[in-house]
Parts: sequence; C-alpha cells; structure tokens
Amino acid sequence: MKSRIALLAASIGLSAGIAFSGASFAQNLSIATGGTGGVYYPLGGGVAAALSKFVPGMQATAEVTGGSVDNLKLIGSGKPYIAFSMADAAQDALRGEDKFKGHPVALKTLMVLYPNRMHVVSIEGRGVNKMSDLKGKHVSTGSPGSATEVMAFRIIEAAGLDKDKDMKRERLGVAESVNAMKDGKIDAFFWVGGLPTASVTDLANTPGTKIKMIDHAETVAAMNKKYGNLYVEDVIPKTMYKGMDADNKQATVMNILVANASMDDKTAYTIVKTIFDKRADLIAVHKEAENFKLENQKASATPIPYHPGAAKYFAEKGIKVN
Repeated sequence: MKSRIALLAASIGLSAGIAFSGASFAQNLSIATGGTGGVYYPLGGGVAAALSKFVPGMQATAEVTGGSVDNLKLIGSGKPYIAFSMADAAQDALRGEDKFKGHPVALKTLMVLYPNRMHVVSIEGRGVNKMSDLKGKHVSTGSPGSATEVMAFRIIEAAGLDKDKDMKRERLGVAESVNAMKDGKIDAFFWVGGLPTASVTDLANTPGTKIKMIDHAETVAAMNKKYGNLYVEDVIPKTMYKGMDADNKQATVMNILVANASMDDKTAYTIVKTIFDKRADLIAVHKEAENFKLENQKASATPIPYHPGAAKYFAEKGIKVN
C-alpha cells in the first residue's frame, strides 16, 4: 500500500511540474517541435543538444509533432515539455478558444524566437497567381494539429474565400505538400515557417519547376481586426527561393518558446540562459537562430506573459518583459 501511495504521489508530482523543482533538473525534457520538413524540428534538435550537453542532469530530446496546436496540448498535459509555437495558436490555447475550446492551457513564454512567414506556394502551370485563383483548386492548408492550418484558415477568410466551399482541401504537412505538388495532386499549399524552409527550397530546385509565391499581405488588416494585433505585413525576398520573380508580400507572425506555468523558476531561467549562451551553436544548425535576440524580448512581442524565471534572466540583461 505504501509503495502504491508513493507511486501515486510521484505521478501527481510529475503532472504538476514538480519534476522540475529543487536543486537538480529533470533528467528528461522533451521539446515539442514540428514536422521534419520545417524549421522547428532542426532548431529544436539544436536546443536539445545544447541543454543536454551544458545543463548538468538534463537530458533533452526533440520530438516530431504536428506543429503548434499539438505542441500546446502537450504542454497542457503537464508532462516535462517545452514547445515551439506560433503566437496566435498560443493565444488561443491560453484563452481556451478555437482548437482549445473549453480546455485552456496554463502557458508562459520563455522567449520570443523568430518571425514565421506564411508561404502560399504554387508552381507555374497550375493557374494560381493570386489568392482569388485558389477558388476551385486543390489546396493543402497544413497538417491537422498545426498552426499553419489555423493561420491558413484566417488568411483564406480575410481574402474573401470559404475554406470549405471554394476549394478542395487537403491537410498535409509541408514535406507532404511538396510531394503532392510534384505529383500533380494539389495546385497550391499553405505553410508558415522560417526562412528558408528546406521543403520549399526542394520544390524550387526541382528541375522543370518554377515556383510561384502568392501575395497575401492585404489580408493582415482584416486578421488583426478580428484576432488582435498578432500579424504584420512582411516580405519573403525574391532571392530566398530559386525561380521567384519578385519579393513575396505576405503575412508574418512571431514564434515563441513556451512552457507550462508550473515549471519552476530555476529551470526556466537555465533553459533561456543556455539558449542565449549557445546561440552561435544554434545559428550553425539553422540561420533563423540569428533572430534569437535580447532586443526582441518584450511584452508586446508575445500574447503570453513571460515565465518569472525567464523574466529574471532578461532583467539581468537590462530588459523588463513583464
């Protein structure tokens, strides 16, 4: 009986985040990332390697997931996770809205990461040159459980289209979308990610294929009016992917690193400090880590309050975030 009570207490302690507390760190920490064709996964692998190597007693592992929505649900499980997420999906999770209806997640921001650019991608010969051309086409709006899907739906709505009536919709990750495009199964796809995204580079470099990046920056005002000031008009430079004729005018949202609010202050502090201390190592993994900047850490950059442990680190650097 005593052993069963002890086991139950240990289980409850883990779900409450007690595994993080005290002088020693959790032996195992999972980093929820995204699909293998995006940017979250390689960067998450870099963060996991840095934490495992430089934080005594911590063994971190990057996990392949469906993306932000799945990641936030994993944070809500109470298990020892930190997660990459888009700011808009995180706001929904905190408020218990949309895909988190009735199930709010107790979230805190560890740090603002880098801007996530929405790619609306087609190729020459598919008849897609502007948003209105998506009508009647086969379109992938992102994998289930991804923030790509969340943002894609909002852009489609802001463009005056109906996601269910105006297009034949698939729910594919970026790597699967590129393969479906090559096979002629879809005409366009949505993907929100860092620059460059490996799978989009692969499509652009495919012999006999000319990429078409569809402008949609005009949707930002309508999205911000409905969902809050989460989005900005931005540009993917024409030099980013082979075959682009001009800069792509698109919508951008920030990526953030989040944890359960129950994570202890020391662990949160150490995770953030290690990421900034080893920033050069992370840039070697993916150049979007160049955007891991102290000056980007501010309350206005994320709809999720900063974790007290993270706020302590930034305060030591002269930055007030909460």
